[in-house]
Amino acid sequence: MRKFLTALVVIPLGLVLMVFAVANRHFVTVSFDPFVSNDPSFSVTLPLFLLLIVVAALGVVAGGCAVWLGQRHWRRAARRHDADARAARGELADLRAQSAAARPESQRLPVPSGVGLYGPVGRDKQRATL
Repeated sequence: MRKFLTALVVIPLGLVLMVFAVANRHFVTVSFDPFVSNDPSFSVTLPLFLLLIVVAALGVVAGGCAVWLGQRHWRRAARRHDADARAARGELADLRAQSAAARPESQRLPVPSGVGLYGPVGRDKQRATL
């Protein structure tokens, strides 16, 4: 189902991008010099569709970085809680080992032989033979 939904979104999006690229093949000049507009010292000439795709990709990367930086508090808290849980599990294992070592064997009751869960072996609750 996931592959189907991915294909349902990606294939039309790819077709739209291809149609956009074919329709906008003319070149544009992008200037990064705000002081000299007629002869900029640093400019790039590239097709319009490529410019828009690069700008969109940079926007996605910038948004992803902003979200990642915004969630640093949650990641730090998750690491701290994970360390606390590991320490608690280790302490629990040590306490269980100490408890098992401290329990004497004489306190354990012997298992009665020939007696099942409901009484003598081979019978159920109503004493019927199995």
